[in-house]
Amino acid sequence: MTPMEQLSSWIESQRSPMIDLQRALTAVPALAPESGGQGEKDKCELLTSALTALGYTQFERFDAPDPRVSCGYRPNLVVTIAGKDSSKTIWIMTHLDVVPPGELAKWNSDPWTVVEANGRVYGRGVEDNQQGMVASVFAGLSFIKTGIQPAYTVKLLFVADEEVGSAMGIQFLLQKHRLFRPDDIIIIPDGGDDCGSTIEIAEKNLLWLRVETKGIQTHGSRPDQGANAHLAACDLALRLNALEEHFDRRDPLFEPDRSTFQPTKKEANVPNVNTIPGDDVFYMDCRILPFYPLSLVRTEIARLVAEVEKKYGVVIQTREEQAVESRATSPDAPVVRILAESIKRIYGVEAHPIGIGGGTVAAYLRNAGFDAVVWSKIDETAHQPNEYCVIDNLVGDARVMASVLLGGKDNE
Repeated sequence: MTPMEQLSSWIESQRSPMIDLQRALTAVPALAPESGGQGEKDKCELLTSALTALGYTQFERFDAPDPRVSCGYRPNLVVTIAGKDSSKTIWIMTHLDVVPPGELAKWNSDPWTVVEANGRVYGRGVEDNQQGMVASVFAGLSFIKTGIQPAYTVKLLFVADEEVGSAMGIQFLLQKHRLFRPDDIIIIPDGGDDCGSTIEIAEKNLLWLRVETKGIQTHGSRPDQGANAHLAACDLALRLNALEEHFDRRDPLFEPDRSTFQPTKKEANVPNVNTIPGDDVFYMDCRILPFYPLSLVRTEIARLVAEVEKKYGVVIQTREEQAVESRATSPDAPVVRILAESIKRIYGVEAHPIGIGGGTVAAYLRNAGFDAVVWSKIDETAHQPNEYCVIDNLVGDARVMASVLLGGKDNE
């Protein structure tokens, strides 16, 4: 058998151990303190023990201090496999944290207990991001177990804090540690489609906005004596939404192909119907095509805020919950080519580059000057009740990753 055939055969034989690792990881919730959790420590320790038992030997930890969790830190773990050539590194990067399960009544089973049925495993985190995590673990392990050496040094990176901004994860690593080199190949299996045909190379600029309106509370029958903060906020939300018409350029790389400005979360104001609120808070989720720098968007937002303040006699304060501008990875970058070759070899599909509206950790890497791509073959059930991972995709993605680590078609 060729080296790729040996690797594929070994990975195919590991379906049960892959499911077992999914089961173990799911049983240890890794929730950020913003979501009422204690971070990723317990899950990271479980993963380290599991990888040691499987045969991995080279581990490094980069802990980000965080006094909000009881252990005082958020773990980031790197596992290394030596390659033939150490002049560059192939990184596969996944995240340890998950989102809360949401309304439990919408789940058909306990979200923290994996259920296997119909060729799938169900549970919170099994797709986001444990499909990519487990696939990367067994892709790397296939080299250890077969004795085949990867083309380059391989590093599996398991980061904290991806779901709520990455300050304790990839941002911390980029600011405090020099892990990456310009020629490194970086793959992030944390997004994709059900054919595995899309390689994400660009993201829309991201702006999450908290909008607080201060007016004057009064009785519902006497609006003339107050300043309705909720009414002013509603007007502003509609004006901000209309920025979709102002920033109206299109880019077919993205879906949707336009910038979006959407009101989302709404905080409670008054508890009763017959009181006009003096305080109101809502949030905006803005995904802006890279044509438009955030500085330009901020200028328009400030103009609209001033107009609404004047019209209603209120004071409005905005706070950016998250703001990210992202450069794109070139569609001709080596990581795009070698990944596309491997996808075609394993899944038989022609992969093509795309842009997305959702934010990923790739944006921070690209802005730091490193080419990174996001790819998986997934049904996109992340953050939903009854989240699931297709087992065939789990195994197939591991085979694609093994092809990449082998060094592409020239080494197979």
